[in-house]
Amino acid sequence: MSKQGFNTKAIHAGHSDFHPDSMSAPIYQSVAYPFLDAKEAAAISSGKKPGFTYGRWDNPTVNLFETRMAALENTDAAIAAASGMSAIFLLTHHLIGPGENVVSSNRVYGGTFGLFNVGLPKMGASVNWVTKPESIAAWEKAIDSKTKFLFVETPSNPALFIADIPALAALAKKKKLPLVVDNTICTPALQQPVLLGADIVVHSTTKYICGNATSLGGIICGSKKLIDGIRQNDIRYLGPAMAPMNAWLSLNGLETLALRMERHCENAMAVAKFLEKHPKVNFVNYPGLTSSPEYARAKKYLPKGAGAILGFGIKGGLEAGKKFIDSLELISHLANVGDAKTLAIHPATTTHQQLSPEEQLATGVTPDFIRLSIGIEHVDDIIADIKQALAKAAK
Repeated sequence: MSKQGFNTKAIHAGHSDFHPDSMSAPIYQSVAYPFLDAKEAAAISSGKKPGFTYGRWDNPTVNLFETRMAALENTDAAIAAASGMSAIFLLTHHLIGPGENVVSSNRVYGGTFGLFNVGLPKMGASVNWVTKPESIAAWEKAIDSKTKFLFVETPSNPALFIADIPALAALAKKKKLPLVVDNTICTPALQQPVLLGADIVVHSTTKYICGNATSLGGIICGSKKLIDGIRQNDIRYLGPAMAPMNAWLSLNGLETLALRMERHCENAMAVAKFLEKHPKVNFVNYPGLTSSPEYARAKKYLPKGAGAILGFGIKGGLEAGKKFIDSLELISHLANVGDAKTLAIHPATTTHQQLSPEEQLATGVTPDFIRLSIGIEHVDDIIADIKQALAKAAK
């Protein structure tokens, strides 16, 4: 399977071992599974024998999704969780203890920022923020004897910072620390962090993996030792398991992932170029544009496309931003990304409103900032809606 192409693995990986007599993966909507005898029960419960025990830590449908995601991310194993934040929390809880820390780029999703900034201190741990994550020297300076792993989201949401993963991986190896990459925005269809040197990959599968906003989910992809450790310990007493139905919906999403990401990227580039020339726009943040400070890294590490998230500053600031949002007709206004539909939101008053103005700026959010998640509709229709909304906002 490792020698097969990405699209083939996205459709077939793990299926022949799972349920070869069914074209579609069955949904095992069960929370428990009978054992043959006491000996088998003990062997399966301890992890010495493959099998299923209880839905909080294993399920056949979820297991197939985990197997397929591990194949796509080039890791030995994976463990699914109830959401992207659940996955990051599970991993952090597993790797960090009281008095220890994570070194992280400060350009991360608002939920991740909150977990590290607020949640970790409640666990007796902490975060060392890297405020210039483009500088490897800044990362090295932030590492101390209590650091347990490095964390980077690339491209980041919503700032769209693109990390030099090979350089970070080299630093992590030098310091004997694992490098964790949040690959939600690009997915393995556009970027495979392990092939660039990363050790662990996390996703909010709610986004592009599922692709149509029908199911929450998250996943950790890594070594068998890491995943077995989380499955045998952390997820058992923390309990954020992925539902079988959500795993099944995400499996269906994987089958068209590469095709969708091509269209997402193509549409996003066209919209970014349109906005860059519009007189009502202050700036456009999209790594695929030659004007972007992230362009060089995007061209080097994301040759298949820079993703479908982009942001722009609207002239007129906060009030014009509100008018733009309220004037949209085709584009949906909601707090999500990675849908087949095009989505828009004003992060400062929604997804990032819990952060202070200084923290918002650190993550790339300004009062005039509009985030777009470009879908796979006909690009002319997407641009037409943005154009008419900008015209109304100008009034």
